[in-house]
Amino acid sequence: MTHIIHRQPSADYPVVAKGDGVYLIDSTGKRYLDACGGAAVSCLGHSDDDIRKAIASQVNKIAYAHSSFFTNEPMEKLADYLVEKSPTGLDWVYFVSGGSEAVETALKIARQYFVESGQPKRSKIISRRQSYHGNTLGTLAAGGNALRQEHFKPLLINVEHIAPCYAYRYQKEDETEEEYGLRAANELDVAIRKLGSENVAAFIAEPVVGSTIGAAPAVKGYLKRIREICDYHGVLLIFDEVMCGMGRTGTLFACEQDGVAPDILTIAKALGAGYQPIGATLVSDKIYSQILNGSGFFQHGHTYVGHATACAAALAVQYKIRDNNILENVQKMGALLKEKLVERFGNHPNVGNIRGRGLFIGLEFVADKKTKKPFDPSLKLNKLIKKEAFERGLMCYCMGGTIDGKNGDHLLLAPPYIINEKHVFEIVDKIDEVISAVIKKA
Repeated sequence: MTHIIHRQPSADYPVVAKGDGVYLIDSTGKRYLDACGGAAVSCLGHSDDDIRKAIASQVNKIAYAHSSFFTNEPMEKLADYLVEKSPTGLDWVYFVSGGSEAVETALKIARQYFVESGQPKRSKIISRRQSYHGNTLGTLAAGGNALRQEHFKPLLINVEHIAPCYAYRYQKEDETEEEYGLRAANELDVAIRKLGSENVAAFIAEPVVGSTIGAAPAVKGYLKRIREICDYHGVLLIFDEVMCGMGRTGTLFACEQDGVAPDILTIAKALGAGYQPIGATLVSDKIYSQILNGSGFFQHGHTYVGHATACAAALAVQYKIRDNNILENVQKMGALLKEKLVERFGNHPNVGNIRGRGLFIGLEFVADKKTKKPFDPSLKLNKLIKKEAFERGLMCYCMGGTIDGKNGDHLLLAPPYIINEKHVFEIVDKIDEVISAVIKKA
């Protein structure tokens, strides 16, 4: 008997007992290789002594003090570190408890910026179909996942959505990647003109789309064109790096690889590696200075803003990544993992695409490789794969509705940054076993 509202009420969940590096161990002693970091969260695994000591040390000093009365040392240090490492122009940080709060903060600060700057008509948000930006009502509306929105549509604000940058599905045979990227990006220009640029506040996008499409990176030139369009129309550019940021793609910020800096950037997940709940919104000086010189107050707040223990944990995580050159391992193991996946499944009749950056890799499944026809959604292939993998001691993030919210299945890999070659081969071998078993049943 449980009184918990579980994600899947009918599921019989094992009880997690402890962590051992990249593995989780349940109460029976069974080990599970965490090949998805939960939800791309546990980037340092599950038993890092340095992070645990940092948390204990902070709790022994002061665990929490409300930010309306005090600042605290770990919050100040973490903000300094993020500003030092962030893309050019992001000079201010607002700490929250997770990704949804970070994106909600981004949307609200974008709106307030335009009110403060004498452009109160700018309230419209533009996003992309098949994006995911959070589960609060504001962020759910901004996201482009029709299935998640279905029950709550009457409560959601009206957000304009354009096509995702999803080369596997939408690049034409006679197009180069750059030509496709330009065509896809220009949809934003059309959308802004349709709404009237004087009415549009911001465009939000994941540089590498995570959960809904499965590690789909922007093609070369796409984000640069997006930046140009936003600048031309005076629209703010928000990058949601909650899932793809903080080292997941091989650089601390995913957008570094595209050479583009946003006006606002959101992070969470790998920021604190799951050791404490934390997220953050990074904001340009242009935006925050306008608010400071206007009302002087951001009309927003949460109880756990700048939580001292959460910030101490995140600071220790980021220092460990920096001081141990862990991003080099992300790049090295990410390249190896992708190479071995392509070797094993590149010619598999039911693996249509293998994509991603760093240790953020997706496999999209198809019923017909030539036509890219997806499996019948009634089969719930993604759920079968997740279940089979878990039974075999492998945790992977599986989703359906990859193409349009209903059709398509993918598997997302986002293992801890500390994996080694042995773990790479274990992941590939177990996925092979899983696909063989599940496809036969399907």
